[in-house]
Amino acid sequence: MVSPLGIQAMDEPRSAPSRYSAVWGMAGISIADARGAVRTLLARAGHHPDQQSNQDAQLVVSELVTNALRHAPGPGALLLELSADAARLTIAVRDGSSDQPLLREPDPRRAGGHGLHLVTRLCEQVRTVPSGEGKRIVAELLLDSGAEPGG
Repeated sequence: MVSPLGIQAMDEPRSAPSRYSAVWGMAGISIADARGAVRTLLARAGHHPDQQSNQDAQLVVSELVTNALRHAPGPGALLLELSADAARLTIAVRDGSSDQPLLREPDPRRAGGHGLHLVTRLCEQVRTVPSGEGKRIVAELLLDSGAEPGG
């Protein structure tokens, strides 16, 4: 298992957003660690791991980090920022490639190439921001009310 080079988690008053960040070097980051980070951040804010929005956020993080590792191996970063009201999660993944992500034509016979479609369907907004020697993919996900499942 590869550990991120640096992890910072902050518990702040509800008037400020909660954040998590991780950076990685050439070895990459564990997708399980990235999913666990978003699951934990959202659970602390009242979004139970069984809730659809928590599961959707884990899927988006998994897809974006996987794409960064697969298509731009090398140093990268993940930033999760939960709004003060815990209703919106911003996910930013930085990588070292300036190539824009390609939204490929759906093909159910093809293995792979479907993750970005999932991300764009689940998120309110997905954008690419050029950044020095690479780019940041920024996805904004609206979260449900935080009520327990079935409640």
